[in-house]
Amino acid sequence: MSCRRLRGGPQEQKMANLPKDCIEPAPPFAFSAVDYFGPWYIKEGRREVKRYGVLFTCLASRAVHLVVARSLSTDLFLNAYRRFVGRRGPVQQLRSDECTNFVGARNELQQELVKRNCDWVDFKTNVPEASHMGGAWERQIRTVRNVLASFLTRHAAQLDDKTLRTFMVEAEAIVNCRPLTFDTINSSQMPEPLMPNH
Repeated sequence: MSCRRLRGGPQEQKMANLPKDCIEPAPPFAFSAVDYFGPWYIKEGRREVKRYGVLFTCLASRAVHLVVARSLSTDLFLNAYRRFVGRRGPVQQLRSDECTNFVGARNELQQELVKRNCDWVDFKTNVPEASHMGGAWERQIRTVRNVLASFLTRHAAQLDDKTLRTFMVEAEAIVNCRPLTFDTINSSQMPEPLMPNH
């Protein structure tokens, strides 16, 4: 055993296969992930209140959809989810971490499914204490934060609800205009690079 350790070569780590929901052909946002980020403090009259960003991302194209939420409650998440589905179309599967608002939303939607024959979204949550499983959407949050940081450096002092929502829409537009691949960006013979907006 000691000779094997001393003379053994380095081991190569095998990368896991990509999940099927990231590579299966499907309409945009059919397989999505969601997470909250923030908070931001905005002015409401004389007081400061918290606002959160809700990021929905398509697992296939990495397109993002941003919504502003007033709190981390289940009801407000369900409202944000309905606005997302109303604009982007039905979702087959939604991945998230195990925040209480996501678990509560899953339970409420399941109760509605039993009462009425309504559309059901397959909620898949990460196992507890495994934030690395949400790397796809955590990376998108970092990209959105970088874009928002450039807006907020000049306007953070007078930030209100409408301004924050406007910045979120502008950040969404910027993030969805980035190319998905860098191989053919500098080639004049290749067509325009594919972007999430396409």
